[in-house]
Amino acid sequence: MAEAWAAFLVSFGVIFVAELGDKSQLMAMTFATRYKVWHVLVGITVATTIVHLGSVAIGAGLGEALPTGWINVVAAVAFFGFAAWTLRGDSLSEEEEQKAKRATGSAIIAVGAAFFLAELGDKTMLATVTLATQYDWFGVWIGSTIGMVAADALAIVVGRMLSQRLPDRVVKIGAATLFALFGVVLMMEGVLELT
Repeated sequence: MAEAWAAFLVSFGVIFVAELGDKSQLMAMTFATRYKVWHVLVGITVATTIVHLGSVAIGAGLGEALPTGWINVVAAVAFFGFAAWTLRGDSLSEEEEQKAKRATGSAIIAVGAAFFLAELGDKTMLATVTLATQYDWFGVWIGSTIGMVAADALAIVVGRMLSQRLPDRVVKIGAATLFALFGVVLMMEGVLELT
């Protein structure tokens, strides 16, 4: 139980930070201008639950198949990549923003489908795969899902309150720094285990 709890806490923190300034957070704010907030949050939750379950299955399988020293080194490199990706930032193209505003049919299905597709191959999915190679899969799944939903909910609330004026540079630098720190810790653990 302690392993699952630790996995939950780490995954929640990492994914919450990873989601700050991410494209799907921008999508959440855009959908919230068209649909009721609770419809948007339910759609995000369903899509994230499915994507992150697949992510932890992949990560747990890799964790069983590969030596942990090398997993730590690869995970460290991945987290350095996430740091760079976060600094680069994400934005919605005009076409993506228009699709989010025009979505028809059930709001929950529209939001869920959009988020499912947006998360495939996204940094939060890749971070979840990486975390599942190191930690208890169930804790990673629940922590990463709740972390992402919480970050998107925060974006909706803050976006509405501040008319979508978020301090992008500060958020990007803070998130990138945290990713880099996770990368340093993982790299040190991996090198120590390999030597």
